[in-house]
Amino acid sequence: MFKATPNPPETESANTSAALEEKKLKEAADRALSYYLGPTVVKNTPRKPSTIFMIAPNTDTETLLVNACESLASASVMASDFAALLDGPQRNTMLALQQIIMLSELAVNRALDNLDPQGSAA
Repeated sequence: MFKATPNPPETESANTSAALEEKKLKEAADRALSYYLGPTVVKNTPRKPSTIFMIAPNTDTETLLVNACESLASASVMASDFAALLDGPQRNTMLALQQIIMLSELAVNRALDNLDPQGSAA
């Protein structure tokens, strides 16, 4: 079976408007991607630390480790005491935090031992 009339020819205006619309969409997508995913500008200015809480720069390593060890021991006791007041999952979470603090305290103690092995034997 043949059609009596042929298909109407495609007009230039339909193709042109579709191509123009597609070009506009692509440009808009490119602008959006460029805006949101474009390279970020990183400043090369040196970082200036806050001096509100500052450790004296000439403090020796042993003093810093001793202070860290004492702070961790205090935090371990506080976490343990707080865990005693809790029940269920919150207690388990607090005990896990207390254990992490205790392990950190052990690591600092080992660093102190390594720093001054003769002092630890006495």
